[in-house]
Amino acid sequence: MSTPRFDPEATRRAALEQLAAALTAAGVPEPRADAGILVEDAAGLDRSALLRLGHVPLGREAADRLNAWVVRRLDGEPVFRIVGRREFWGLDLQVTPAVLDPRSDTEAVVRACLKALGPRQGWPLRLLDFGVGSGALLCALLGESKLAHGVGVDRSPEACVVARRNLEACGLASRGAVLESHWWDRVSGQFDLVVSNPPYIETGAIAGLAREVRDHDPRLALDGGLDGLDAYRAIIPPLPARLNPDGLAVLEVGAGQANAVSELLRNAGLDVIGTERDLGGHQRAVMARTRYR
Repeated sequence: MSTPRFDPEATRRAALEQLAAALTAAGVPEPRADAGILVEDAAGLDRSALLRLGHVPLGREAADRLNAWVVRRLDGEPVFRIVGRREFWGLDLQVTPAVLDPRSDTEAVVRACLKALGPRQGWPLRLLDFGVGSGALLCALLGESKLAHGVGVDRSPEACVVARRNLEACGLASRGAVLESHWWDRVSGQFDLVVSNPPYIETGAIAGLAREVRDHDPRLALDGGLDGLDAYRAIIPPLPARLNPDGLAVLEVGAGQANAVSELLRNAGLDVIGTERDLGGHQRAVMARTRYR
């Protein structure tokens, strides 16, 4: 199938239909949703504006963007990487090649944190986010906990830059800092809540991932070692000494990993208090707290 070319004189609605048809024919998942996002961004519109103004001609600049973007999407580049942004927990976050594209599944971690914190959500908490990446979790939690302060940690200097930009864009820079560190190496102090969406894909399984993930998410954010649990073995053992009394840890896990990560938490001396499922029904987050003495 030939790559479509977009006519500047065609309407935005016609461009949407043309792009959706091309993505459908190529077997792209959710082709109409992707087409809508690309046309909106190419034309500088939000969704409601596209619905209202679909009869307006696409224009030269938007057509040129779509002509370039459709090639990238057909080549497997995820739509949110093409437009350079992603919505997470109602926040508009910058996404670059240096960071994991935050998925809606990870919102289960935010829900788990709010559930485990209960009324403490309004306290002046100290948060720590390991593998901060885009800053999605840190931004979401600071947005929900208005008196909290947080530190995001990542070993990638490029990811740290993106997280800082997103904290600034979300108006959270005064309460959030980003530290370049390999796990606990440069982290000091005690915390009320430690969260992480760490790399948890088994090394041998990465080659079989969808190309949108395998070829475009940073390997550093995916590779969890031979059994997928290396990051948890780095994060978990120091937790009892680094969490405040009744402190919480909430960790994202991959499919089938909840039991293994729960066992690591118990062996470290924490009490596992539950899990949170993602919208697909999979156990996606494990919650633990410091053990009462």
